[in-house]
Amino acid sequence: QVELLESGGGLVQDGGSLRLTCRASISTRQMSEIGWYRQTPGEQRELVATISRGGQTYYGDSVKGRFTISRGTPENTVHLQMSSLKPEDTGVYYCKAEVVYGTYWGRGTQVTVSS
Repeated sequence: QVELLESGGGLVQDGGSLRLTCRASISTRQMSEIGWYRQTPGEQRELVATISRGGQTYYGDSVKGRFTISRGTPENTVHLQMSSLKPEDTGVYYCKAEVVYGTYWGRGTQVTVSS
């Protein structure tokens, strides 16, 4: 069992920035991958960014060049730095961890970008 707790969401104006943090109950080095996904009402959950155990990063097309995923200190944290936010970035942002024994999700944090 892996527990994930997201924080850092909130209300921000168009063009603003936010930094999300995901705190895990184990080190991110024990995960094959950890990442961020987002969801808006009526839509499927969308991949935002992931980082692998080896440090490779992957970004959804809509956030490339604006968002950055990184491991934090201590080693059980992952950050998502979001810049140049747009109203279409609004949604609930979830942390997801993949380990050899399963896939785990946090409960999410709301991000709202006002126009």
